[in-house]
Amino acid sequence: MTNNAGMTDKKTAPASGGLLITLMPGVFVFLWSTGFIGAKLGLPYVEPMTFLSWRFVIVAGLMLLLALVTGAPWPKDLKMVVHIAIAGLMMQAVYLGGVFASISHGVPAGVSALIVGIQPILTAVAAGPFLGEKVSRRQWIGFLLGLAGVTLVVWNKLGLGAGTPWGMGLSVIALFGITGGTLYQKKYCPNLDLRTGGVIQFAVSAVVLLAFAWYGETMLVTWSGEFIFALAWLCIVMSFGAIGLLFILIRHGEAARVASLFYMVPPSTALIAFFLFDEKLDGMAMGGMALAVFGVALVNMKKKS
Repeated sequence: MTNNAGMTDKKTAPASGGLLITLMPGVFVFLWSTGFIGAKLGLPYVEPMTFLSWRFVIVAGLMLLLALVTGAPWPKDLKMVVHIAIAGLMMQAVYLGGVFASISHGVPAGVSALIVGIQPILTAVAAGPFLGEKVSRRQWIGFLLGLAGVTLVVWNKLGLGAGTPWGMGLSVIALFGITGGTLYQKKYCPNLDLRTGGVIQFAVSAVVLLAFAWYGETMLVTWSGEFIFALAWLCIVMSFGAIGLLFILIRHGEAARVASLFYMVPPSTALIAFFLFDEKLDGMAMGGMALAVFGVALVNMKKKS
């Protein structure tokens, strides 16, 4: 009986691991989408750089505690620390700082998500010379279909006077931040430990954004239940859950394929906003969501042997 049980465990373990890997992209898309919701909830009570500074300081402290308790390995040389810090600045400070500042300047969350959602195109263009990855024609078609679907989803949120040119530019800065950070981390530090690497990245990003907040903001916070909930959600669920999943996906997948998941963020955000804020989805938006799903499927589909 002991042997049979052992054999059963060996057979079921790969299946469980395979199911976890299969579900991981979908969970990542959902969690990443809630970042826009958290920003919408919290920004009425605090300025963007101050908001993110609070978040990064808290997360860096929690990550440090986790790293010390679990005995996580630290980078062995200063060069690797610098690489991890640079990737973190692009993926945390530049990307999130740009998104939060853009929304605070009146740009609708869906429009900001759409601008950042073209990241796969930039990643596909840069992955070849930067990482030596090959992007197939089928994947390019998937990228274009995904972009078309995302455009349809957020089309009803676009209009004259939506946000400001500077606010739109901040979303573009965020776009380049997450694209550059994904590629940089994939090339220079793909095997970083998520715990100690997180301490470095969040700590460096906190210092930079604190400087911006001190220089250009009042740094005042109106403490409320909604703000505390938004801060807690972004610290725990986003910074530990979504960022951790992103690092794992970057480590185990091609950069272009991982980037394609960001096409699903605007439709997912729109769906969450429908339930939380009663933001309506018309037929065009639903059709765009379906088109985006199909585009992402093309990008992620593996060739049959």
